[in-house]
Amino acid sequence: MTNAEHHDTIVIGAGQAGLATGYHLARRGVDFVILESHDRVGDVWRNRFDSLKLYSPAQYDGLPGMPMPMPRWTWPGKHDMADYLEAYVAKFELPVRTGVQVDGLAKAGDDYIVSTSDTVLTASNVVIATGGWQTPIVPSFADQLDPEIVQLHSHEYRNPTQLQPGPVLVVGCAHSGADIALELAETHDVFVSGPIRGEIPFDIESKRMRVIGPVLWFLANHVLTERTKRGRAARAHVRGAGGPLLRVKRAHLDAAGIGYHEPKTVGVVDGRPELADGEVLDVANVVWCTGFRKDTSWISLPIEGEDGWPEQRRGAVVGQEGLFFVGLPFQYAFASMLVGGVGRDAQYVARHIAARTSASLPERELAAA
Repeated sequence: MTNAEHHDTIVIGAGQAGLATGYHLARRGVDFVILESHDRVGDVWRNRFDSLKLYSPAQYDGLPGMPMPMPRWTWPGKHDMADYLEAYVAKFELPVRTGVQVDGLAKAGDDYIVSTSDTVLTASNVVIATGGWQTPIVPSFADQLDPEIVQLHSHEYRNPTQLQPGPVLVVGCAHSGADIALELAETHDVFVSGPIRGEIPFDIESKRMRVIGPVLWFLANHVLTERTKRGRAARAHVRGAGGPLLRVKRAHLDAAGIGYHEPKTVGVVDGRPELADGEVLDVANVVWCTGFRKDTSWISLPIEGEDGWPEQRRGAVVGQEGLFFVGLPFQYAFASMLVGGVGRDAQYVARHIAARTSASLPERELAAA
């Protein structure tokens, strides 16, 4: 490892969390590099379904130092967000390396060892900014479906042209499930299975949102935090269950003629999906909107708490000096997982890294700093 490339800090992931962290590290003069597995900054957004729009208006979708360049009460799409992140890197000249897949994270002495697809790097600090959920979840019985049924997970779905003629079952009725089901209803007969876990009681793109939005933003940043009883309850719900419907509601599904089934899809009978109430649906397509799970298998360090999530305090991993997370679901507050809310956590982590860096500098370097 003596010849390995060394940086004071390595940031893993060049999404909104990693770039916000990079902005604050750069302002503090910390030596760092950001590693991104995709070939282009913003591809994590470009690879989502075509009709995707953010659930927050543009005024709440900017990162530190650069507002989203759209009218305040418009709703960015996936390409708007992707291009914004790319422009953010260019504006602040952030040191991002694309096409670098991180395969492992370990520790040797005081240094962290970051193994990538083609090299090994070392660092005094590592920030994991890969998001909270990375690996698509598909039920184990999915491979028992008739091979003639087209199956896609929501991370593979782009638009209705990927599906064949015939009915569609959308499994899961949280945000993406409801959005995709409504889109597919324009060209297919659609069924949706799975419980609805509440819904926001107003149109998020209405004028009413302009009154309610600032209140919700305040709550997401200052009330629903790990310091409050209400915030801790919300964190458990966010991490353990699907969220409420936001843009598309049950009334929209009904109006589009979508067949909603509250029972979950639990198995396969004669090659067709079976619901928990025993009903079997004769469909030609299945879209699994069954979410994602976190993946920390590449981290060879004890980081998980009793709830299975990284045990951290405002991003600093307990028992692992110099290891941080940014962008976890409800890392500190509800806003931690929102584009416009991640900057506060990034600033907190960068401040701690800068303090560690200054404390570890030799006296001659500290005097010159």
